[in-house]
Amino acid sequence: MKRILIIDDDLDLCTLLSNFLKKKGFETEMAFSGNKGIAKFKEGNFDMVLCDYRLGDKDGKDVLREIKSIKPSVIVIIVTGYSDIKTAVDVIKQGAFDYISKPLIHEEVMAVINNAFTKAGNVEEQVPVAGIRKESRKSLNDDFIVGNDPTTHQLHQQIKLVAPTNYSVIIYGESGTGKEVVAKTIHNNSERRDMPFIALDCGTLSKELAGSELFGHMKGSFTGALGDKEGHFELANGGTLFLDEVANLSVDIQAALLRVIQERRFKRVGGVKEMPIDVRIIVASNENLQQAYKKGRFREDLFHRFNEFSISLPPLRNRRLDIPLFAEFFLQKANNELQKNIAGFSDEVMNTFTHYNWPGNLREFKNVVRRTALLTSGDTIEISSLPPEMVSGDPEPELTLAFPESRRQPDNMNFDSMNLKDAALKAERETILSLLKKVKYNKTKAAKILNIDRKTLYNKMKSFGIDEQYEQ
Repeated sequence: MKRILIIDDDLDLCTLLSNFLKKKGFETEMAFSGNKGIAKFKEGNFDMVLCDYRLGDKDGKDVLREIKSIKPSVIVIIVTGYSDIKTAVDVIKQGAFDYISKPLIHEEVMAVINNAFTKAGNVEEQVPVAGIRKESRKSLNDDFIVGNDPTTHQLHQQIKLVAPTNYSVIIYGESGTGKEVVAKTIHNNSERRDMPFIALDCGTLSKELAGSELFGHMKGSFTGALGDKEGHFELANGGTLFLDEVANLSVDIQAALLRVIQERRFKRVGGVKEMPIDVRIIVASNENLQQAYKKGRFREDLFHRFNEFSISLPPLRNRRLDIPLFAEFFLQKANNELQKNIAGFSDEVMNTFTHYNWPGNLREFKNVVRRTALLTSGDTIEISSLPPEMVSGDPEPELTLAFPESRRQPDNMNFDSMNLKDAALKAERETILSLLKKVKYNKTKAAKILNIDRKTLYNKMKSFGIDEQYEQ
C-alpha cells in the first residue's frame, strides 16, 4: 500500500484530503506545519508528499528542498493557488513532480497522483532501443510529445502552467528544437484555442516590409501597395501571435511593436484609423534577449513586456531518452505521407540515432526519418538508408560528394573546364555549409559572422541546395 504524507496548515482541508485518499486505498499521515511535516517524513517511509506551498512556518519550496535531501526519489506534489503560477514553476524546477491548484477537485487530485506513480514506476526502466512502449507516448497536441526524459517532463509542466494564462512568453532554443510547436501547444491549451494562431518569422523580414507584415497597409501607402492588406496582428485578433526570431526586428519596428502592446491599438501603414486589438504574444529567439538589450540590440522595455514567462527548449542531444519516441512519431508521419507501412527501425539504426549528436535537432531528425522511409522498401529501416555522415562520422560528407575534384583528386583537376566564377561559387558554398555546421545551423549567427543579412543567407542556401537538406 502506497503511503502519502499530507502537509497543510489548513486542518479541515488536510482531514478531507486524507479521508478521500484512504477511501482510494492509500495509507496517509497528516502534518499541520512545515517543520512537523519534515519531522514526520524522517520517521516514516513515504512514497509521496502532498505539500501546500504557503505554510505558516515555511514555504513549500523549503520543505521540498529538505525532503528531497532526505530521500531524492520521493514524489513531491505542491498544492498551490492559481495566482502562484510562477511559484509553481520554480518548485517544479527544484524537483517537485507536479502541482495541484486550489480549490481541489477529487478527479484532478487522483489524476495527478496516478500519473505520478505511473511515471515513477517507469523512471528506472530504460526505453528499449528497438522497441517503443506505445503507452509511454502522450501528447498535448498532434506534434508535442510528452516523453520519458526528465527535461521533457519539466518542459511539459511549464507549458501546462502557462497555457491557461494570458502571459506573454519568450521561448529560447537552438534552431530546430521545435519552438513553434511549443508556441502552438500553448495556444491549443489556452482559452484562445478556438481563435487564430498566426506565426511570423521575423528573420526573413526586410526592414521596409516588417511594418506592413505586422500591422498591414493601405492601398497606395508605398510602392507596390496595390490594395489594402491585413497584417499579422489583425489576422491574429482574439488569438495568439507567434513571432519567431524576434531579435531580428529593427529598432524602429521594436518601438512600434511596444506601442501596440501597451495601448492594444494599432494603425495600418498609411492608415489613419486606429483599431483595437486583443492578441496574446509568444516570441522565440535562439539568442538571449536580456543579453541583446544589454548590448543595445534590443529594447529593454520591450524585453520586459515579453518576459512575463520564459521557456528554454533543450537540444535533442540532451534528451536522448525521447529519441525512440520521436523516431516512432516521425515514422508515423512519413508512413502517412508516403502511403507506406514501415513497422520500425533495426537495432543498429536506433543505436545510431541515440548516439548521434543531432546538430540540427528535431528538424534534422524529422528529415532523416523521412529520407530513410523514402529509401526503405521493406518493413524495417536499415543502417544502409541512413545519411553517410551519421554512419561514418564524416563531418562534411556533402562537400565530398558535391566537389569530387577538389576533395579527392586535387592534382588532377581539369582546369580547362573550370572558370574563376565556378571556383568562387564552389568556395562560397563550402564556406557557408562549413560555417552552418560549426554554429549548429543557427542562421542568425551565421549571417552575422558572414556579414550579410539573414534574408541573403536564406537565398544563398536555396541557390546552393543547402535548404533542401536542413530545412523542413
